[in-house]
Amino acid sequence: MLVKMSHVNMNDFNKSNESLTVFGRIIPKYENDKWSYTEEIYSESYEKRYVDEDIDKSYVDDASKAVFFYYDDKDCVGRIRLRSNWNGYALMEDISVAKKWRGRGIGKELLKEGVEWARNNDFAGLMLETQDVNVSACRFYAKNNFVLGAVDTMLYTNFQTANEKAIFWYLKFEEE
Repeated sequence: MLVKMSHVNMNDFNKSNESLTVFGRIIPKYENDKWSYTEEIYSESYEKRYVDEDIDKSYVDDASKAVFFYYDDKDCVGRIRLRSNWNGYALMEDISVAKKWRGRGIGKELLKEGVEWARNNDFAGLMLETQDVNVSACRFYAKNNFVLGAVDTMLYTNFQTANEKAIFWYLKFEEE
């Protein structure tokens, strides 16, 4: 069941934030004004976890922002966080599904909700940023018709993740 975040359920925000397995990296290539990529699979994988965040209450009250939760009965097992971006796209700030719930279509349901929210708010499409080492996420976005739109080699250089590159994905809505 999908539910928009409210003041009542805000405490569920970090419940689906669990580690992911890093097993490779996306190798992007820009040629003839078009991005493509291959994958490099590592001989050994490792776990990565994003830090829990304090949720900004404006995501409940501001119409240009939204968070949706996916519940299995009373357990929050997924979330998607969206906001307007300066370039006319809706920015998908994050999407997460609790580890034992992955592979069951919850991410796709959350993404569908994000697309509906973006369309209802007259955005040109959805955009997001992930890391080149999050191959599972990159595969998910590509499978759901997102295209690679940019790579930033400097975004993480001041962090422990300095060996990671930012990969930007776009889903441009067709003109109706």
